[in-house]
Formats: sequence, C-alpha cells, structure tokens
Amino acid sequence: MICSALANMSFSDCLDAVKILDFAEIRFDLLDLSKEEITALFSANNNLIATCRLGKYDNSERKTLLLHAIDSGAAYVDIEVETGEAFKHDVVTAAREQHCQIIMSYHDFDRTPTQAELEHIVKWCSECKPDIIKIACMVRSARDNARLLGLLDTNRQMLVLGMGQQGKITRVVSPLLGSMWTFASYATGSETAPGQLFKDDLAQRIKEIQQL
Repeated sequence: MICSALANMSFSDCLDAVKILDFAEIRFDLLDLSKEEITALFSANNNLIATCRLGKYDNSERKTLLLHAIDSGAAYVDIEVETGEAFKHDVVTAAREQHCQIIMSYHDFDRTPTQAELEHIVKWCSECKPDIIKIACMVRSARDNARLLGLLDTNRQMLVLGMGQQGKITRVVSPLLGSMWTFASYATGSETAPGQLFKDDLAQRIKEIQQL
C-alpha cells in the first residue's frame, strides 16, 4: 500500500533500504548509480519501481538506465506520458518482454487540471495500454482533491496523488479509495515530491483512518 521513494542517498544506504523494504521506488535522477549498482539493487528486491525523471540525464541516458533496470528485474517501470514516442515504444516493448509492469505517468507541478482535461490525460496515458496509470497534480483547493480522487471511480488500475500542502490528504486516503498504492519518503527531509509524507507517519495516519 505504501511505496517508499529512495533518493539522495549513497548506493550502500540504498541497498540497505531495499533489503528491508517491501516496496520501493528507485529514483535514478536523484541517485548516482553505476550499472553494476543498479543490477545489485534490483537483484536484492523483486518489488521495485524504476523511475528516472528529466533533469539529471537526457532522454538517451534515461532510456539506457530504465532498460538496464528492466533487464535487472524491475517489477515496474515508470514512463512519463509526454516522453517521445520512440522512447515509450522501446521501454514499453522491453518491459513487456521481461514481464515488468508499465506505469504511464502524468505530472502537473503547477495545478490540477479541469475534469475534462483530466479525462483527456487518462485517455492519453491509456494509449500505450499500460498496466497502471499515475496522475499526480499540484493541489490548491478542496475541489482539486475531489477531482483527483474522482479518477478512482474506474475499472482502470490507477495511482492518484495530490502534491503540495493541500494535497497531502490524497496521499493518505487514495489507497483506501482504490488507488493501487501511495508514495512516501524513506527518510524525513528526503521527499521526492511536494507534500510527500515520511513513510512511518503516513502508515500511522492510514491505520488511524482504517480503525474509525
């Protein structure tokens, strides 16, 4: 239910983490890993997500890292929907060959789109027939939260996350309303997205709601 995002740490600390965590996301763009280290990480835990956002690496480098992670045993690979068609084709093809589940993701760090826009984005994400669609948007009002959570009223496998201070509630309740899981930081101060909660705090808040 909770996926811990691993970032801004040494390879040694990352390896120690994947050995004790049930589920984690490896953020290549926020780590400094060699191919050998990537192999070691994905060999140590068979329930890891391979993710590499734009910034540190160009698209060619990002694709190389993701393909290597898939070959090394990644359970999931995250691909941004706005990435070029050739990039998506190559990573999707490799993932399917290795039985690695595909997460097609969309992020808006400025706002939460309108309902019509969100429906269009979900349709766009579904074009590659991914296993899971992830929508993460900056939340600035209660209605933004409502629109995001409304995306869970579907037969599709979805991940829905609100970013920012006002979006924190979605990180707590979305897995209780049908989201495949939610994301948390592995350590306080190592958040990989605005509004992300520390994994132990998030687990406690989810437990409290479940006990109501």
